[in-house]
Amino acid sequence: MKQYDIAAYVWPAYTGDEPRARIFWPEGMGEWQSVKSAEKKYPGHLWPRRPLWGYVNEADPYVMDMEIDAALSHGVNVFIYDWYWYDRRPFLENCLNDGFLKAKNSGNMKFYLMWANHDAGVLWDKRNSRDLDTVVWQGSVDRAEFERAMSRVIERYFSLPNYYTIDGRPVFMIYDVPKLAQGLGGVEATREALDWFRSTCVKAGLPGLHLQFTMWNSAFTNLSGADGSKTVLAEAFGNLGFDSCSHYQYVHFTDIDRDYLDVLADVEKEWARLEKALPFPYFPHVSVGWDNNPRFIDFRPGILKNCTPGNIEKALRLAKAYADRHPDQPPLITVNSWNEWTESSYLEPDDLYGYGYLEAIRRIFKEE
Repeated sequence: MKQYDIAAYVWPAYTGDEPRARIFWPEGMGEWQSVKSAEKKYPGHLWPRRPLWGYVNEADPYVMDMEIDAALSHGVNVFIYDWYWYDRRPFLENCLNDGFLKAKNSGNMKFYLMWANHDAGVLWDKRNSRDLDTVVWQGSVDRAEFERAMSRVIERYFSLPNYYTIDGRPVFMIYDVPKLAQGLGGVEATREALDWFRSTCVKAGLPGLHLQFTMWNSAFTNLSGADGSKTVLAEAFGNLGFDSCSHYQYVHFTDIDRDYLDVLADVEKEWARLEKALPFPYFPHVSVGWDNNPRFIDFRPGILKNCTPGNIEKALRLAKAYADRHPDQPPLITVNSWNEWTESSYLEPDDLYGYGYLEAIRRIFKEE
């Protein structure tokens, strides 16, 4: 059977072990606090939902041992950890360091990092969800801070035997390239910083670096509440020397306030467009859903509808077909998400569909 790399993004906020997280979630259970307090906003709204595994601490290696087993047995074999660097230090890194990497079976599961370099505002604090303009920490960094942060990534993660690589090179994804360029001082300065990043990897004994970025397009609207305004630098990505890209969410390129199958038609069109436009591989992406009302007191418009396991299975089959049509690139498929509960886009089992999403992956990538 052909092996596919099914890579699910991990939002590392479901723990109370990060002291700085208490300013957003004072109950000490991370963003489970918002999931636990989520309410139905209108008749037929598919909230509240409850995790079948409970409000577990995902910085606990025993919890992650269970989750890794569940992921692998259903065909998810890569985790893409959202990784943060705010105020000259990492944020929410303990889910990776203390949970995943200390789990006894973590060596069976690959992982890589996506630097979620957007600004941190009050979005994560439901009490202040009517004031999204307040910035707590800036996501942009200057060159000196870029080198500090990337040096940590190289030293702590890139040489680990289960770090995901392409052609032997560790894969590192950057969420917000425009924000990166803003902090570093423009496209040319960003190119110089990324060249330093690559050369430093080689000096550390690595065969190089595979740089990946999150794709946006001109249809972007800030429904997430976290992403701010966006100047899309697609024309500059080739000049910056990136090796590949994927998406993080359907919400970044299409109107998601529709039926899932209607959105899926636009997804196919976007893949076809990128296939022709990009000078490097695009890895197909599947989003499980979108509804971030659990983060808000008031109703938040923009909800992806009919995100049933059957419809998600259709999206996964399209992604598999795309990967099969591109045998010259690794069979990597990204999925949002393993656990984005407050955005209603997760694979973890709940009281609505049970293990339905994971079973859809297993049918396609393990059984057939």
